Amino acid sequence: MKLSTATMLAAAAAISSPAYAFAPQSNAAIRAVPSSSSVLFSTMADSGVPPASAEATTVEDELIPTNLPSDVGMDYVPLATMLASGQLAEADQFTRDALIVIAGSKEKGRDFVYWTEVKNMPATDLATIERLWNKFSKGKFGYTVQKKKWKQSKGDFETFCRKIGWTTTDGEVERKKRWFGASEFIYDVKKAPEGHLPLTSALRGTSLIKKILEHPVWDNDDWKKEP
Repeated sequence: MKLSTATMLAAAAAISSPAYAFAPQSNAAIRAVPSSSSVLFSTMADSGVPPASAEATTVEDELIPTNLPSDVGMDYVPLATMLASGQLAEADQFTRDALIVIAGSKEKGRDFVYWTEVKNMPATDLATIERLWNKFSKGKFGYTVQKKKWKQSKGDFETFCRKIGWTTTDGEVERKKRWFGASEFIYDVKKAPEGHLPLTSALRGTSLIKKILEHPVWDNDDWKKEP
């Protein structure tokens, strides 16, 4: 079953309300446990958390899929609706909240994911999330795009951040983009670099995002298969 974007827009505002978040907005960013690589992203310590919303961007009118498999009972129609209606900041937040659930972290009473829990994330759910990001960004956003950029960067996190637009400059000083205040990240399909979204916090090191990009679900193209 598929619904038109126009049919779902009326529900989008309700979907993007805090009631749909799986973690408090104040602790929304998925955090990694400390690692020796934390110095690579040390400037993120002052970057705050992502915005709860951003101005919707224009996306092409497409049918919203409703057959969105989950091994843990997650409802991904809200994510599909946010992406289809251009609510990329809300979709970005939903994705981080979803990872907290599918990794089993929420059941343990935590609102963040340990990098060691990435292996618990069902391939079914990650594939569903990826297909939606891929579909509504025309292949511009998603973890598989970020994995490609990671390979191009030869595993160098600083180079990776530059490639996907997670850095900026203050004069001659390069730094990571900030989430607090007016977010410096780009919630616009047309303006953002490839791989810019979804965001993964590296506040306490880079192990979390590395493990997500190394998940076996990305080892082949089976994730692309529609259910």
